[in-house]
Amino acid sequence: MYRPILTRLVGACLLIASPAAAQDTGTPSKVSLSAAYTGKAYSPYAHRNFPERPLWGDSHLHTSLSMDAGLFGNRLPPSEAYRFARGEEVVSSSGQTLRLSRPLDWLVIADHSDGMGMVGDIASGKPQLMAYEQAARWHEGMAAGGDAAVAAALDLITTFSNDKMDPEMFALYSPGSKIFKNLWEKVVQDAETFNDPGRFTAFIGFEWTSLIKGNNMHRVVIMRDGPVRARQVVPYTMTAPQGSPDPRDLWKYLANYEEKTGGEILAIAHNGNLSNGIMFPLNAQWNGKRLDKTYVTERNKWEPLYEATQIKGDGEAHPFLSPDDEFADYETWAIGNLDVSVAKTNDMLAGEYAREALKRGLVLEKKRGVNPYKFGIIGATDSHTSLATAEEDNFFGKHSGYEPKPGRLDHPFMKTDKGSILGWQMVASGLAAVWATENTREAIFDAMQRKEVYGTTGPRMSVRLFGGWEFTKQDLNSRMPAVAGYTKGSPMGSDLRPMPADAKAPSFMVYALRDPVGANLDRIQIVKGWLDKKGNTHEKVYDVAWSGDRVAGANGKLPAVGNTVDVANANWTNSIGASELATVWTDPSFDPKQRAFYYTRVIEIPTPRWSTYDAFRFGIELPDGVPTSTQERAYSSPIWYTPES
Repeated sequence: MYRPILTRLVGACLLIASPAAAQDTGTPSKVSLSAAYTGKAYSPYAHRNFPERPLWGDSHLHTSLSMDAGLFGNRLPPSEAYRFARGEEVVSSSGQTLRLSRPLDWLVIADHSDGMGMVGDIASGKPQLMAYEQAARWHEGMAAGGDAAVAAALDLITTFSNDKMDPEMFALYSPGSKIFKNLWEKVVQDAETFNDPGRFTAFIGFEWTSLIKGNNMHRVVIMRDGPVRARQVVPYTMTAPQGSPDPRDLWKYLANYEEKTGGEILAIAHNGNLSNGIMFPLNAQWNGKRLDKTYVTERNKWEPLYEATQIKGDGEAHPFLSPDDEFADYETWAIGNLDVSVAKTNDMLAGEYAREALKRGLVLEKKRGVNPYKFGIIGATDSHTSLATAEEDNFFGKHSGYEPKPGRLDHPFMKTDKGSILGWQMVASGLAAVWATENTREAIFDAMQRKEVYGTTGPRMSVRLFGGWEFTKQDLNSRMPAVAGYTKGSPMGSDLRPMPADAKAPSFMVYALRDPVGANLDRIQIVKGWLDKKGNTHEKVYDVAWSGDRVAGANGKLPAVGNTVDVANANWTNSIGASELATVWTDPSFDPKQRAFYYTRVIEIPTPRWSTYDAFRFGIELPDGVPTSTQERAYSSPIWYTPES
């Protein structure tokens, strides 16, 4: 099933009628180009207006301006985060020198809007703040350092999530205050300073931090625009009276931004696996308000993307929801909500994971006429260190208290009487890849809006997915199958074109190239979800291309690809797997009357997990139960099929 396309080129044959014709240096006419050739001119790169390479970035990074990041010890401002993302060497808050293996193409610094900048003043002991008991208590913990600083940070998070912040103190760092406005001016200016169109894109954004008794409904907000428009507003918060924890109110803020400034803005829901079931409601919101036409329409409009993988666990699928999917239990965080104040139960899971949300979207579309969960899929770090590190061999943790050190693996990252999360359970994930025509705010934002994006758990593999009705294997017989992909079909993040009268089933052209400095590929899968005539949802995972000569067993499962990881030396070899995989796959169980979606999951061969690098570099033993290897992956945005009414 391995289809090597690196060595296959389609020749463009020129018909030479005579010696005289051979001397003609003019442009060939269309009839002189082979019918098999898909280019519009002899140069295959001429007349191309589609995205040609993915641009890699992190849409969710915190700096010292975020309350929790600052309390955990982050002392790096946005300027250092931008420098690091564009490839410069920096010194972390714990005093360690580091840089990325390769620069990112773009970055969104998404500091929490509630209490932005407050922790810096707490850390410095600003007299105006020390008059408040909460601020004085947290200052004492920060000054003590170590576990006391971590405890202070968790105390702040719990206090905030349960709406118990001192209102007078918090008002100093909320919309309407001079401090808040001046800080936003600085955030905007930093983004503008580092924005370098064509080379590096710095978006203006923030994180709206909705917490319902510890249940996470956060959204990252990204502006397409520059400082002229961004300065006409301040970030929206979740704290009353200026803010709200209800997404409906956030969407009103987004609409008001566009109406007031003439700009464009979007929101990305994230981290649903810590929402305890309220991220993707099916019938009613957490507050009992029923989902109506307004809810599904507004969510569809303002939230085109979902952050399916990040430091706090992978959120594509869960083994309880997808028991037949052998790859569903990947870096699963299912302990409880954000602060582990409420333990997780199985009935919560369907409202938390991307695949189930996509299925719920089909149900709501049939019922309400609009699919509120018609989102593209990305990854991000959600790092609170100012360091966008998603590589297993360069992982600097969730926050500055868990930057590399010998004891970080088995030290509790979060612990309550409801459960605990240990340091080794942090995930070195993820990144977002955007198929944009150029490296600018406008082009990348537009690609996000049309959902032509995908997410990975860290590697930079190239992934393409096109859906259509007439793809053939010949379409892959080229170094530029995207030409046929855009000409004959629809890219990831879009809808299948109307079904032709003579068509029987859609076909999907999918291909992937390994990260140039990373691991070989194990397999490509296509995940299908659909809604039957009774209103029930279903899913199926298909292996469509794989390395080697493996054959599926009687249970339909492929044998494992193998494992070359050398745990003792934190290394692996690319002696198994494939550098690229590609195929054209046709849905064998297509029903033209059923709503459906399709996305691809690309899985690498096993490589060392970040915890294995820690054990090797610090000369320590791995705690019991810690995985030594991981199979990193990419998730494409879906392609949807809707029956004609």
